[in-house]
Amino acid sequence: MYKDIATPGRTKEILERYGFSFKKSLGQNFLIDANILRKIVDVADISPDTGAIEIGPGIGALTEQLARRAKKVVAFEIDGRLLPILADTLSPYDNVRIFHQDVLKADLHAVIAEELADVSDRMVVANLPYYVTTPIIMKLLTERLPIRGMVVMLQKEVADRLAAKPGTKDYGSLTIAVQYYTEAEVVMTVPRTVFMPQPNVDSAVIRLVKRQHPPVVVDDEGVFFQVVRASFAQRRKTLFNNLTNNLPGGKENKEQIERVLVALGIDPRRRGETLDIAEFASLSNALAPLFGK
Repeated sequence: MYKDIATPGRTKEILERYGFSFKKSLGQNFLIDANILRKIVDVADISPDTGAIEIGPGIGALTEQLARRAKKVVAFEIDGRLLPILADTLSPYDNVRIFHQDVLKADLHAVIAEELADVSDRMVVANLPYYVTTPIIMKLLTERLPIRGMVVMLQKEVADRLAAKPGTKDYGSLTIAVQYYTEAEVVMTVPRTVFMPQPNVDSAVIRLVKRQHPPVVVDDEGVFFQVVRASFAQRRKTLFNNLTNNLPGGKENKEQIERVLVALGIDPRRRGETLDIAEFASLSNALAPLFGK
């Protein structure tokens, strides 16, 4: 068995050998605790039938743990300075393919069709850069990729938002979007001390398992997400105020919005964070004739 990359000594040695300096703009924080990485791979249930997709492999600390368990690993790295380092650190593994590409611009369906056609299970596993966590997660969900789900490390407060319950301060439009597509569960908290350099916040690992079908039936997904976003636009405002002020054409349809809320038994003075996903579905279905295409 090869020596783990994710130790303070080995990480330091690799960085010094290549004269690598961290770029704050890319949110680079490398994990230096191999036990945590192994737990992440366990939580993701990676097997010899799995094709793993990684985003931001860094110097390969998580990549090598995935490569030891998965059939194949496909990783996207935006920082060209890391490519020679990855070629070196991952040289013992012949089942890894690194793409020098911004995952937000990548055609993931094409990559999966080309690289992971021969696996029966596909899972995203990544230590996500904090500054692009939400866009990456939303891309992975909305593109309806043929994956089982994802296990990602991110800022703890973002993880709490993804798994939040109605009526809590963490519950918002991102919560509903993620829970529409997946079942979300925070599986562990990761202290800032196990990163190099240390970030200013603690992290958490969240498991998002893709649902076969959304938990609610919506007539128009576009309107559903529009209604959800509008409802949380100003958290201190009432649902009625948020919908009339933030839906396109809301002010012109003020009376109809109020009628719909009353007909559904939803008090217009409630706040968005008090509605569960089923109530949002009923509301968006009732508003779809007004605001749909």
